[in-house]
Amino acid sequence: MLVGAAYAWAMYQPLPRLTGPGLAGGGATVGGFDKRTTYGLAALRFVVVSFLCFLLLDPLIRSLRTFTEKPKVVLAVDNSESVAAAGRPALSRSLASLQTLRQQLTDKGLDVAVRTFGDSTTASDLTQIPFTQRTTDLSGMLSGIRSDYEGQNLTDVVLVSDGIFNQGLSPTFGQYPFSVQTIGLGDTIPKRDIQLKGVIANRIAYLGNQFPVQAEIVSNGFQGRSGTVVLRQNGKELGRQSANFSKDEGFSQVTFQITATQKGVQHYVVEVLPQPGEFSTRNNRQDVYLDVIDGKEKVLLLALAPHPDIKALRSILEKNQNYELDIRILTGTPAEATASADRAPADKQYDLLILHQIPDNGGTGNALLQKYLAKNTPILFILGNQSAIGSFNTSNPVMQLAAQMNQSDKVTGALNSDFKQLNFDPARLDILSKFPPLLVPYGDFRLQPGSEVVLWQQVGSIRTKKPLLAINVTSPRKTAVLAGEGIWGWRLEEFALTDKQEVVDDLIQKVIQLISVKEDRRKLRVYPIRNEFVAGEKVIFETELYNDIYERLYDKPVQLAISDEKGITRSFNYTPTADNSRFEISRLPEGAYRFRASVTINNKAEQSSGQFVVRDLQLEAINTTADHGLLRQLAQQTGGQFYNASQTDELVRTITTKPHPARLTSTEEMNELINWRWLFFVVLLLVSVEWGLRKFYGGY
Repeated sequence: MLVGAAYAWAMYQPLPRLTGPGLAGGGATVGGFDKRTTYGLAALRFVVVSFLCFLLLDPLIRSLRTFTEKPKVVLAVDNSESVAAAGRPALSRSLASLQTLRQQLTDKGLDVAVRTFGDSTTASDLTQIPFTQRTTDLSGMLSGIRSDYEGQNLTDVVLVSDGIFNQGLSPTFGQYPFSVQTIGLGDTIPKRDIQLKGVIANRIAYLGNQFPVQAEIVSNGFQGRSGTVVLRQNGKELGRQSANFSKDEGFSQVTFQITATQKGVQHYVVEVLPQPGEFSTRNNRQDVYLDVIDGKEKVLLLALAPHPDIKALRSILEKNQNYELDIRILTGTPAEATASADRAPADKQYDLLILHQIPDNGGTGNALLQKYLAKNTPILFILGNQSAIGSFNTSNPVMQLAAQMNQSDKVTGALNSDFKQLNFDPARLDILSKFPPLLVPYGDFRLQPGSEVVLWQQVGSIRTKKPLLAINVTSPRKTAVLAGEGIWGWRLEEFALTDKQEVVDDLIQKVIQLISVKEDRRKLRVYPIRNEFVAGEKVIFETELYNDIYERLYDKPVQLAISDEKGITRSFNYTPTADNSRFEISRLPEGAYRFRASVTINNKAEQSSGQFVVRDLQLEAINTTADHGLLRQLAQQTGGQFYNASQTDELVRTITTKPHPARLTSTEEMNELINWRWLFFVVLLLVSVEWGLRKFYGGY
């Protein structure tokens, strides 16, 4: 205010009137205006300057807002298929009662919202809700309501359901900050029915192998009778068996033994033939999808002579059905050994070679070894007292060994904590120190570039810097070296200590998997994010494009063709981008599908193919008997009550008679006064008025 007063005084201070010959009489005026005008202009200048200085102090305005929040009620409607199983007429009457219930609660001053599975919006007409959801997750619905209405004045949730759930936890396990009033729909009387409760089968089978398909059947009301279970593939019957229903609520199992004769995803159908008087036949059939592969890793184990390690390695590899193992023991003279090996499947393509004490001092396996070294086949070397160290040094990219002739060390293994390529549990591998020692060549060990140590040599309690087990996966030929013989003793000792053979087997298997895994060098990779999808959900494909140096590419048009079991092909075109490399397909019916994607990169066609399954779970058809007991328990736990569909008037009275005062919510805000835009126009108006008056009265 002082600044404003000083500014106004300086601007409109009195000016002396000039006197002299020919001039008006003496005296003074104020700023060239009359006093009244001058004081008015000075007041405007005082207000403007004072207010601007006040705004420079950045004053804050405290505001308090109060909201009135009405009590809220959510009608949670179970719109799954099982609710409609009791008949549409009865369901329509129940929905009409719910529509009336909603209107009555609204008339009582409550804020009513409707919630269904897969839809969080408010439905305008409850009688038009389609009961088509294929799964029921009551716990997920109530948890979603709890999350969405957190901090709001939600007092009651009216759960309208038959009490059947087939996904998630039981809703009685949850804790909810509101009362759950339950309305029971459906029929609680068990139906006279036969259900194919489940089918147990492998997800993967190998070509030529047999695998079991086990069907579990539940019957009600067919005591003393039997049913027929049929297994089909592509409409062709593969077998049928009888299931006896010895009890009124019987459970029986039948098992089919099938031979995998074709590669790829195979579609089988298990069906219980319908019986007269069954309530529903929708739950008599289930589909089984099996991936038959001919992708076993072919492993050749070459050994100089019979050794207990051979049996140990065979036992380790045969634990994994992905391996097909051939064993060749080289005996006799070098010429005889070579001839014997040539009569063996020498031309067979192997994915992994295990060499036990080869190359050897006598050169027995050298000729055969050179064949596989030329093919860059991954190799696991196992050294022993017959190993030729010179030939070994020239054959492997892992380590170089300067060994003393006919001298060996007895060592155990100690895990290298810096090795991160495989997930090992250090606590489990501590047992290695209790195992009998391996025999390793005595000498100096030197790792080659790119090699990593899995196990160090440990002599007694002293851990050395000599590798016992090391790998190199960066060289053209992935290679591992176990620098000692005697792992058969490790397996025996582990079984004596733990009654299991897991630690050693897991160690060797993981190393073998690491060096034998095939590197994917394709420039186009298109694959579904999962191998199986549920009917009704989107099938999503991920796309990866690469140039010649394997940098990611985008914005190349991709053609995708999808074929079903009947040979019908659907074609799609899309362009992956840096922001979205996925492609989605909706509404694919149930079945097994094959796909092929193609793209042109640098005038060269690249392709990628695969398969996936769309499965119809039919969860809603498995159980159609309403569970009102669960609804009663849920209501009791949360302070609510259970009602039948005809008791909506009583439910309205219960909800409206409870004290539901509106909740007042207050919020306090601190805002800077300078942010009020209208103040700018006030200041501008005052300045403009002052300027206009000055000009009007002739001021400058």
